[in-house]
Amino acid sequence: MPLVKSTAIVLRSRKWGDADRIVTCYARSLGKIRGVARGARRQKSRFGAALEPFTVCRLDLFEKPGDSLFRISHVDVTTSFQSLREDLGLMDSAARMVNVVAAITPDGDPDPLLFDTLERGLSSLHQSKDPAYTALLFQIRLLGLTGFRPQTDHCVACGKVQLTGGPQFSPVAGGLVCLVCAARQRVRCVPLSLGSLAFLQQAVRLAPELVTRLRASGQVRSEIEAAIEGYVTVVAGKRLPPVDFLSSARSV
Repeated sequence: MPLVKSTAIVLRSRKWGDADRIVTCYARSLGKIRGVARGARRQKSRFGAALEPFTVCRLDLFEKPGDSLFRISHVDVTTSFQSLREDLGLMDSAARMVNVVAAITPDGDPDPLLFDTLERGLSSLHQSKDPAYTALLFQIRLLGLTGFRPQTDHCVACGKVQLTGGPQFSPVAGGLVCLVCAARQRVRCVPLSLGSLAFLQQAVRLAPELVTRLRASGQVRSEIEAAIEGYVTVVAGKRLPPVDFLSSARSV
């Protein structure tokens, strides 16, 4: 079995067998991969906390021909992002970032720019005064990077440029639709105010490093959150936990 080395970000980890873990990572040179860490749940495991979600690490992997599951033999932590696991607000938003990456990226398709965007996104949460909003902007950037950029210039269903009535965002169609086409969508469209439309148009056109300069509050933010949440659900093929799912669970 050949040895493979790669820098990776841990997306999720789950129990496997009596003492092992199956770890899903996004590796800079390999894309999304899954690996088994033997004995990772034992008290004196050599892995320690190195395979916790959000951790940036250097992995030593063994690849077996014909098997999509790598064997993780060694881990060196580069950045632990421990603080993201100690604050509910930060953890919720970091979880949304890695969950979206896990849901909409294919296995084994490396994209160094996507890796860097996720690493910067997790790092930016430390300085963010509004982690949930930071996670929202990250999702918009990620949709663009993965080929799912929302269409905001014309009706994505019929091609009409001049849309009469209020703008409608169709999660299924992946962008704006006219009122006639909105009535034909199998999933309810999200009505957008002119302010929300202007925000979304800027967000999909700006360079990734400039998107964070955009500001949204009140009605605009609520509408953009609804539109992106619906679209991510369609792209991922399932509804992801809401950004504040941990906080909500605690308050019950």
